[in-house]
Formats: sequence, structure tokens, C-alpha cells
Amino acid sequence: MSDIQIAVDSESRSVEQGTKAWQLFADTPEVIAARVDGQLKDLAYELADGDSVEPVAIDSADGRDILRHSTAHVMAQAVQELFPEAKLGIGPPITDGFYYDFDVPEPFVPEDLVKIESRMKKIIKEGQKFDRREISDDDARVELADEPYKLELIGLKSTAGASGVESAEGASVEVGEGGLTIYDNLKRDGSVVWSDLCRGPHLPTTKRIPAFKLMRSAAAYWRGDEKNKQLQRIYGTAWESKEALDAHLHRIEEAQRRDHRRLGAELDLFSFPDEIGSGLPVFHPKGGVIKREMEDYVRRRHIEEGFEYVGTPHIAKEGLFYTSGHLPHYGEGMFPPLELDGGDYRLKAMNCPMHNLIFRSRQRSYRELPLRLFEFGHVYRNEKSGVIHGLTRVRGFAQDDSHSYVTPEQAPDEIRHLLNFMLSLLRDFGIDDYYLELSTRDDRKDKFIGSDDQWAVATKVLEDVCLETGLELVPDPGGAAYYGPKVSVQARDAIGRTWQMGTVQYDFNMPSPDRFGLEYVAADGTRQQPVMIHSAKFGSIERFMGVLVEHYAGAFPPWLAPVQVVGIPVAERHADYLYELGKRLKTLGIRVEVDDSDERMQKKIRNAQLQKVPFMLIAGDNDVEAGAVSFRYRSGEQENGVAVDDAVARIVEAIQTRVQV
Repeated sequence: MSDIQIAVDSESRSVEQGTKAWQLFADTPEVIAARVDGQLKDLAYELADGDSVEPVAIDSADGRDILRHSTAHVMAQAVQELFPEAKLGIGPPITDGFYYDFDVPEPFVPEDLVKIESRMKKIIKEGQKFDRREISDDDARVELADEPYKLELIGLKSTAGASGVESAEGASVEVGEGGLTIYDNLKRDGSVVWSDLCRGPHLPTTKRIPAFKLMRSAAAYWRGDEKNKQLQRIYGTAWESKEALDAHLHRIEEAQRRDHRRLGAELDLFSFPDEIGSGLPVFHPKGGVIKREMEDYVRRRHIEEGFEYVGTPHIAKEGLFYTSGHLPHYGEGMFPPLELDGGDYRLKAMNCPMHNLIFRSRQRSYRELPLRLFEFGHVYRNEKSGVIHGLTRVRGFAQDDSHSYVTPEQAPDEIRHLLNFMLSLLRDFGIDDYYLELSTRDDRKDKFIGSDDQWAVATKVLEDVCLETGLELVPDPGGAAYYGPKVSVQARDAIGRTWQMGTVQYDFNMPSPDRFGLEYVAADGTRQQPVMIHSAKFGSIERFMGVLVEHYAGAFPPWLAPVQVVGIPVAERHADYLYELGKRLKTLGIRVEVDDSDERMQKKIRNAQLQKVPFMLIAGDNDVEAGAVSFRYRSGEQENGVAVDDAVARIVEAIQTRVQV
């Protein structure tokens, strides 16, 4: 056979014609697929002259997706072996795992998942080969005649093309651009055990699945559309090693321990009364303390950073949101209209249109720019019930929302200023692990407004400033707002989960003549259009609080804690001593309570620890006589005989310096 020339990790190599990708990496068992000219391929792919090949390791992002998608196929095979009447939906990889949807007569129960997992282990042990073959649309319809959901996907591809498939939840793993492919699972003798419509790639064999676990089942609408039939979805996870799986399961346990919904109830911070409605939280007194501290802090910081505080109403005439472009481009996220005085009004889903009216209320000069407006604007978004989640996904929330109006030349400095402000705020709240995500437009012309040149300028300004920070910058094509690109801060919490926090958005559309017609008088006397820069530092008070509860597992740093100090008398006769000390602390603005209940001292200490109070001041006879206390931290560390003045100084310093104890 003649040789062909390929490149492996950019190094030129000569191989025999007919060489498969697996032969390049036979000595590196962690490689489970190949990237050929930028496209993921099975290791069974036959190399062609000029191919540029890179290995895909099982512990890489792409490798884990392939592992998880392959495990989803094994699960589907096991389900159909155990439940022959099951019809196949879609089975894509997702963050940290996978799922597969099934149409079955009865919902799955936990015992079913145990049986399915046992059958999967048998399939994995057999080492069945994932074998790819191309098939025409017509032949696929014949072969999959008993799989109505697969037939629907084939029809969707035929009529709507790849874009129609991409719009269906998870469907891109089945069909997409180009021809159809089916993967057969083969026994060692080459006989077909099971087949499924799939684009791939997959692992070479089922035996390459090192560690997996089925997690739960749930109902899910076909293709994510609530108008469609409800199917049964099984979620699972798969990892490159048992150690990685165990670490993931530990993270899940830790996340459950930190769940802000549970802690919110246990610590009496907030609740979600059914009488008010889904996604509409109420804050209890202790939660109100945290919320007020957050608001007071960020209000003061905005003023220090040159912002002017404004206020706007919760509703406005519907026409305002047509002017801003929100109703045409974000209408599904807004609540239905309210009829008033013969016209329609809307609950606002954003504050920017009203801030534009403040800017436009009088003539502006270039000397006023940057003009920075800020408010705690309460907004309402018509989230689907299935995505509402505690404080982190709600229907009504307060944004620390600001808008900077600048000249085009001032835009880079203003974005730099806003990013520095945002990152310093996160650090003050104890979050110091983060990266940036740049959301840009894609080719969907109906989703975005503005010219190519405007988008290019805005995107480059954001990108350049982001790169200056030295932080990791991750692209997010298609994630921009309809009016301009944005950068968001993605923060990692104490157990490594990522949360989107604040955002900065470059907007050249809303100030334009066909929107709000915003102008300022330039130095030469001409009227010019400003650039509008949206920013929210918390994102929303509610979401940020939910993240903080989970980040700290409810054990807030002293400056944020609803109760900062609890006085615990050893006996009833010591209570007055602690009440006097409490008065002194209150004059310093410290939130203090004295537990004068009939509980034993150890139970009082336990109660304070369960409420995650940072400091306990315990007083007995010797303490009263010496003008001292036993100083106890919520960690359990305790120091006896601490002079009252010293105890007060420690508490004040911890609160002022925002340390965690």
C-alpha cells in the first residue's frame, strides 16, 4: 500500500493508506477518540491524506461527552432489553452526566433503575463494539419503523434542515448536518445486538466505560415542548475513573447539604408561600438582614464609583417595550399585558428603557459623560415553572442595575471600570475564583439587531478589555443580548460549582434614532449618539443571596450574619450581665441576642451552632466577677477568661474586615 501524509499534534507523519486512527494511539489507552481537521471522529475512522489529527483523552471535556453519550446508549440498550415495549427518545450528554428519554407504559421506579444498572454492567463487561454505518433517510425510516420518535427526528431533518433539529432539545446528537448514521452494538462474533440512530462519535467498545451510576428518573416533555407527550427520562453520570465518580458523588452530597432552599428554611431566612405564587420569594427578618446588608453595601459602592441613584416604577405602557425592542425580541419572557385606562401596560422585565427616559428628559452635554445611573429595580420575568429554582431562578427579583452613557471613545475605560468594580465586589463577599465569558451573536439574523460593523466594534472593545484582566476568557457564541454583546463573570463557589454573576453589556442599539434617539452635545456643538453600557454587579439580589448561602453553607462571615453574637448565660443569674454587654454591642451596630431560655447551657451552644452564629459569649460566676466571658467561635474553638473589652474588639474587627471565622 502507498503511504499518505498526515499531521499528528501538528507533527508531520507518513502512514500506510488504510491506517485507522486507533493505530496512532495504541500505546495511549486514555485516548478514546480523535479530532480530525477539527471534527470529532471514532478511533475506527480511516485516515485520509492531509488529515490533521489530535488525540481526545477520556478525561477531557470532549472525551467525557463521548464517554457519557456512549453510556447513555448502553442504558437505552439495557432499558429495551428489560422493557421491550419502550420507545426511544433522545439521549445526549449533559453537564456532569447524560440522560435518555423513553416512552414506556408506566413511570420508572427506583427498583427499575437498580435492574437497569445491573444490566448495563453486563453489557459493559461483554465489551460490545460501537460500530458506525451510514444510512439513507429512506432506509433509516424502514429500519426504525417501530421507533416513532426517531422517525420524527428524521422528518424534522428532512423538512427543516439542521437548524430545525438544533432547535429541538438534545436532538443534535441524533441527526444534524450531512447524512444519517446508525451505531450498531456488536458482539465479539460480529452479530448485532442493538442499534440506535446517532451522529457519534462513541467509545471503541462498551468495556471502555470505567465508572457510571444512574441517578434518578423524572418526567420530561418530548423535545422539551410542554405541548408534546410526557416521556420518562433517566439521568445518569459517567466518569473516567472510579475515583472521579466518587468525587462527583461527594460533590452532590455536599451540594445537597448546602442547598439554599433547605438552609433558607432551617435558618429562617426566606420562604416561597403558595398563596403568593411560584418563583416569588418573601424574606423573613433574618433574611431581611442579609438582604439589607447587601443592598446597603452595593448602594454605597455605586455612589463611591460615581453612580447617581434613581428610581423607576414596576409597570409601564406597553409601547415603551416596543421602543426598546424587548417585546419583539424578549416577549416570551415578559408577563401578559394589564389593561388600564384603555391601554395595555406591562410589568417591567428590565430597567434600561426607563433609565433611557431619564437620560432623555433634558439636553445632555459631553461634559456630563460618563453619566452613570443606578437603582435597585424590581423586575418580573415569566419563567417557565419547570426552571424555577429557589432564589437562583425566580419570577420577581431586584437587580442592582446600572447604565453608563458614554462617548464611543470612553467605552473601553468605562467597561474596565465596571469590571474592576464587579470583581472587587465579589472579593468583598468572599468569592475570589472566577473567569470571564464573552457572549457574542451568531448567524441568526432574526435574533439580533444592528449592523455587522457595530457588532464587530462592540465585540472587540469588550474582548480587548477582558484580555487585559489576565483572567480566563471563554467564548459563548450566540449568547449575546439582542442589542449587543456582553461579558459575564462566572464564579466558582466553595465546592467548585460555577455560577453566572454580574454582566456588562455594550449597547449601540437602544440609543439609536429608531429607538430612544439619545443624544449629547459634543465639544464641537454637534449632536452625537452615546454608547449605553448595561451592568449588574450582583446580577440580582435574590440569586446572589442564594449563591452566598450555598457558598458558605449558611455560615456567613460575621458582617453578613443575621445574628452576629449570642450571649449564653451558664445560669439564670448571669443573664443580666450578658444583657448589659449586649446593649454595649448594639450601640456599636452589632446584631446580638441573649439566650435566656430554660435550656441547658450545652443545648444553647448547640442551638447557636445550628443557627451558624459566628460568636458566642458565655458567662458564669467567674466571668461576671472578672469582667470577662468565655469566647467561643461557631467552629467549636473556645477561649476562656477573655476580658470584655478584648471580646468586643475582636468582634468589631472581624465585622469591619469582613473576615470569615
